[in-house]
Amino acid sequence: MKKKLLFTSAAIITAAATLASVNSQQNEMSFFITSVGSGDGANLGGLAGADAHCQQLASAAGSRGKTWRAYLSAHASGNSPAVDARNRIGFGPWYNVNGVEIASNLNNLHGPNNNLNKQTALTENGDVVNGRGDSPNQHDILTGSTLDGREVEDGANHTCSNWTSNGAGSAHVGHFDRTGGGQNPTSWNSAHGSRGCSQDDLVGTGGNGYFYCFAID
Repeated sequence: MKKKLLFTSAAIITAAATLASVNSQQNEMSFFITSVGSGDGANLGGLAGADAHCQQLASAAGSRGKTWRAYLSAHASGNSPAVDARNRIGFGPWYNVNGVEIASNLNNLHGPNNNLNKQTALTENGDVVNGRGDSPNQHDILTGSTLDGREVEDGANHTCSNWTSNGAGSAHVGHFDRTGGGQNPTSWNSAHGSRGCSQDDLVGTGGNGYFYCFAID
């Protein structure tokens, strides 16, 4: 009887440990705001450079085995078609570094009921980013995107020359804290444009050159 009880207890403990391990793997970090920008304004080295930055930060924070993409749209240029941010980031679900779900899928992410806010939109290190009311305010997050995560199609430059310029142009930004000023103040991905593409312009508008990173697998 005692042996049977011991075996039963061991089986329960093993099952619980396996379930915890599975849940931990399923809820591993798959979303973050970059803890640092490029340092060169909106010149991120293009989409490829931004992706590499996401990958580097995630790896430094201990993430392994995931492919990371920057949530950035790009305009058509030459023979290259336009790129929509929503088509770069997989299908979800996505979790922050603490295992809190940000969004279950693309529609949820771009809808009114996602869980992206100041308390959940953390850096890869688990830090809260300065928002409106903090000093300095850094809530402008580079996206180049519309509310539904697509390229802004009005003929203007909303991506600082597809994330290669620190000079003329503008970067469309969102507010991760979803408050404070702009055309769409509660939008995490499409609040307003920056006044320019340089680091000083991004800082002066209320940002620091940060962007969102999502794991696609």
